Amino acid sequence: MNIEQTPIKNEIKNWFGESVLIKLFLIGALTLLLLIPSNWIQGLIWERQSRQNEVIKEISDKWSGSQLLEGPVMVLPYKTLVSHKDSSGKISYKEVLENIYILPETLNITSKADPEILHRGIFDAVVYNTKIEVSGKFSPLELKKSGIDPTMIQWDKVKLDIGLSDLKGLKNNPAITFGNAVYNVEPDFTLKLFSNNLIIQPDLSAQKNTALSFNFDLDIRGSSELNFLHLGKSTTVKVEGKWNNPSFTGRYLPEERKISADGFTATWKMPYFNRPFPQQWTEENSTLNSTDNAASFGVKFILPVDQYQKTMRSAKYAILIILLTFISLFFTELLNKKKVHLLQYVLIGAAMTIYYTLLLSFSEQVGFNMAYLIASVATVSLIGIFIASLLKNKKPAIIFAGILSIFYSFIFVIIQLQDLALLFGSIGLFIIVAAMMYLSAKIDWSKKPATEPSM
Repeated sequence: MNIEQTPIKNEIKNWFGESVLIKLFLIGALTLLLLIPSNWIQGLIWERQSRQNEVIKEISDKWSGSQLLEGPVMVLPYKTLVSHKDSSGKISYKEVLENIYILPETLNITSKADPEILHRGIFDAVVYNTKIEVSGKFSPLELKKSGIDPTMIQWDKVKLDIGLSDLKGLKNNPAITFGNAVYNVEPDFTLKLFSNNLIIQPDLSAQKNTALSFNFDLDIRGSSELNFLHLGKSTTVKVEGKWNNPSFTGRYLPEERKISADGFTATWKMPYFNRPFPQQWTEENSTLNSTDNAASFGVKFILPVDQYQKTMRSAKYAILIILLTFISLFFTELLNKKKVHLLQYVLIGAAMTIYYTLLLSFSEQVGFNMAYLIASVATVSLIGIFIASLLKNKKPAIIFAGILSIFYSFIFVIIQLQDLALLFGSIGLFIIVAAMMYLSAKIDWSKKPATEPSM
């Protein structure tokens, strides 16, 4: 009985060890298992990126945050009577104070920004200093549409309000020229028009007119972004900066822009038709909500290289590179008729996973492009030498190293592309599959592979 079972057991063992389908199944299972450390690495990249964002926030809190310049808006108080009916049905009238809000007829803003990079350890943050010149003129008061009694307007309590998102960045004490007089600004905590309100209180009892011109200068500092609010019936904004990598943000793009290696210039010219605010309105305590970017626009100073974003994009291709490498190695062992142990596949997969930790750590020190070169050369060399020692032949090892180099070069090109990434990626994968099909046609699948070399 034992004599009959031994040949059967040996036959099953040889079939299991030499079956191509079983080997492919194990390679596929190994590839899926390597998704676990790949996801761990993506989590590590995300953690380092979050740390960078925390450092940028800390620097911004100490320097100044992103700035949004709002206004000016004229606030004109007036008295009105409000009726009230008590429980007995008696109607009484109470005098309350409400506001007329008037936006500028013309609003002209000029900004000259001087960005710079602050370093903390291995992390960078973009901050800037800028001098802003603001001028314009308010529109005449229109009372016919609102039905307000002109005698009820409190001309001696007029306020001119400007807003700045982070007052910590204000480097000077602004003075506003309004009409023919100059006024120093002061903070106001009763108005809710902007998040931070800086006002002047001119007495217009003599003029009783709102069609007055204004101008003022601001010397401020901020970080990352410089934005403005479209409040004029005709708004013109011109921004210059010594930064060659600006991103124009918000609802409106500049009409004219010029970007060179030395800096940029951008100009916005906008009518009030695409502005979500009326020219004049009445309300007790109004708020201009600009947090949804309904009327804000500006420029963001982007760092030239975001190594974490590129490293994350590279890591998302990890499973593709590992799978293509394993298939290439499988064809290599079939063509050379020498088996590669599954444990050796595991070691190669481990080396290709550690590649991304090398890429992440080096990119924080020397930049993404140089880090990609260092990690790729190190990984390709290690796997190439390992394959040469396994197959006892340098030629297939060199060919395999060349194939792996093509894979990494292919991913690098895709990462650098934006709009054409999908097109080039699809073409590249089609070529790779065609090459695999060609190699599979050259293999005689009826022959058994050579026995595994002893270790």
